[in-house]
Parts: sequence; C-alpha cells; structure tokens
Amino acid sequence: MVNIQKKYIGILGGSFDPAHKGHLSISKIAIKKFKLKKIYWIITKKNPFKNETFYTLDERIKYAKKISRTQKKIQIMHLENIIKSPRTIDMINYFIRKKNIKNIYFIIGSDNLIRFHKWKSWKKVVKLVKLIVFSRRGYDRKGMKSIVVKNFKNKIIFIKNKHFTISSTQLKNQTRLNN
Repeated sequence: MVNIQKKYIGILGGSFDPAHKGHLSISKIAIKKFKLKKIYWIITKKNPFKNETFYTLDERIKYAKKISRTQKKIQIMHLENIIKSPRTIDMINYFIRKKNIKNIYFIIGSDNLIRFHKWKSWKKVVKLVKLIVFSRRGYDRKGMKSIVVKNFKNKIIFIKNKHFTISSTQLKNQTRLNN
C-alpha cells in the first residue's frame, strides 16, 4: 500500500499595511513546523475592523513581494476581485473549491482571537481549517478568554514564538514621523 502524505498549505491573511519581518518570521516557522508546501499571504483591500489603510493596495502587494522575495514557499495574492468578497470564509472556500486544496492551516496572531467571533461565518472557518495562533505580546491572555477559544479550543494550535518588536502600526508611525 502506498503512503500518500497530505500536502498542507498555510494562509496568512490581512492588510499587510505594511508587510514586515514579523510576518516573514511566523511564515518561516509555520513552513518548517507544519511542513507546508506553500504559504499564501492574502492581502486584503482593508481590515474591516480598521478605518483605512496607510499604503495603497498596490504598494502593499509590491512591498510584500519584495520582503518575501527570497522565500520560494511564500506566494503573495490579492483575491477579492476574483472571489468578489473580502471575507475569510469565501477565501477559504475558494481554495477548497477552485484550487481543490482541503488541507489548510489558517495562521493568525493571538490579537485576532479577541474579535474572531465577529468574523462572518467564523464557526465554519474553524471547522474547515486548522487554526494556528501565534503569540503576540499583550494579547495572549485576552485571546485565551475569547469566544472562539471557549468554543473550539481543541481545534486551535497555539504557537509560543519569540515576540517581535516590530508591527505594521510601528512602521506606519515611523513613516509619519519621517514625513
């Protein structure tokens, strides 16, 4: 009997406003730890929980490609025009139905756990993917008390990673100060 190893992909979604070394580091950790075939950075037009983006979509895509250029297993994508939706559930369904990929790790930071229950069809998202949660300084404790953890703790894999001193917010603030 032939042993067929399942091929898993990772999805890291967000506004990437801008992409930074933290995104790159958690992607590399996920690729190695879960033996991922590929990680897709899915860049959205805008985060539905924030007012606006600092950089244009084209600038964010270009910079994400630049920062990840040496990583062959990271692919940058913008899907909203293709799937006609900014929603995570629609993006996951796209990979399942159109790309015939069933083995998906959905990667988020612990800060996203706090509002995850406000995402459209969040329960379906958790049922369709393996949810990987990377630690973020100042958010782990609140994230562990979240509705999604209370309902699906056994479906979530928590990663205790080194905390990064970089964030998109910091980078935007530095840019504002330098202009």
